Amino acid sequence: MKNTIVTLKEAKQKNKKITMLTAYDYSTAKLMDEAGVNAILVGDSLGMVILGYTDTISVTMEDMIHHSKAVSNGCKQALVVTDMPFLSYQTSTYDAVVNAGRIMKEGRAGAVKLEGGSEVIEQIQAIVKASIPVMGHLGLTPQSIHSFGGFKVQGKNETAAKKILEDAIALQEAGVFAIVLECVPEALAKLISDKLTIPTIGIGAGAGCDGQVLVYQDMLGMYGELTPKFVKRFGNVGEQMKEAFSTYIKEVQEGAFPAKEHCFTIEEEIIAKLY
Repeated sequence: MKNTIVTLKEAKQKNKKITMLTAYDYSTAKLMDEAGVNAILVGDSLGMVILGYTDTISVTMEDMIHHSKAVSNGCKQALVVTDMPFLSYQTSTYDAVVNAGRIMKEGRAGAVKLEGGSEVIEQIQAIVKASIPVMGHLGLTPQSIHSFGGFKVQGKNETAAKKILEDAIALQEAGVFAIVLECVPEALAKLISDKLTIPTIGIGAGAGCDGQVLVYQDMLGMYGELTPKFVKRFGNVGEQMKEAFSTYIKEVQEGAFPAKEHCFTIEEEIIAKLY
């Protein structure tokens, strides 16, 4: 069954956990889609795991549209949600709607995701009014990493926890269909999830959320620069890839590859005439 914003909301009502993973290319998205994941996030995390930046700030609209289109081509069942990059929506309501529209039209996404709480309510309302589904994102919002002073857990004191809760309620009222909660205490995430009628998708927010999302390079051991506490490795694909690359290099250098079974033949008489 095709996953939509409606089926995700229904999953929460039925107490059925939602699964989400990041993807940035056709081949990976196709494998995830065939595996049955509910949603795929084309995250601006691509700045770090694909483009090699130290954060997500430098990611452009062109980057997001390019990768969103590739992922969308690989999905038949999963809902594709694409991040709006830094300064694509904060500058004005007009910019927010235009850029969200570009992601939907050019990037072929099924929804957009943007970071922030009360300060972006006006933009969210305008995007939703333009018939574009919006996913919210609270807690550790990577585009604000310099304001936070690094990758730190959010909402640990009463004031901060209350702000995240109030923002979650405000986002729901503004029309978002789901909210990502990143790096917030488990009990706070559970409280928010219980109070909202829309799904929460956790990443470093505990099992009380309505669903979970992970960066696939993290869960497969393909990105070693940063390993958050909340990541579980479901495979060691990074090491397997390095081993395969090393074996390839060795066999080429030794002349073991390509072997006869990897080559094409031609009549010897034809070759003899060429001398």
